Amino acid sequence: MSQVPKDVVWLKPGQVAQRAGVAVSTLHYYESLDLIHSRRTAGGRREYRRDTLRVLAFIRASQRVGIALERIKDALDQLPEEGLPTKKDWARISREWRDDLNDRIEHLTALRDRFSNCIGCGCLSLKSCPYSNPDDILGAQGQGAVRLP
Repeated sequence: MSQVPKDVVWLKPGQVAQRAGVAVSTLHYYESLDLIHSRRTAGGRREYRRDTLRVLAFIRASQRVGIALERIKDALDQLPEEGLPTKKDWARISREWRDDLNDRIEHLTALRDRFSNCIGCGCLSLKSCPYSNPDDILGAQGQGAVRLP
């Protein structure tokens, strides 16, 4: 195990949760997924390095644009274990996710545009809707929201 620098600032879970805008239970959940890490004090309490706040900001921003936690973990696993990730590290992740994000934007734009004529019509029938599913052509593709991946 590598040596932790003496100048590292450790925070209590409540402090991290408050500053990151998440619940303490979220910290525990992310830790169970190995997204973040803590140490235990002599009394058995968790403490997180202050740089965990940056990791949490990355996780939350990634989730906000629809990136799955599994994929976030893959990206975090590529970052250096010691020290802060560099701008180059973040740029690499951005490049890897760019095509996926562009694809998501395209799908969401198409979804928005297809449903703009239907909002408020009140028909509540996607089987017979001439805009989103003429002649129920999607029914042959199976159950559920078949247009969304």
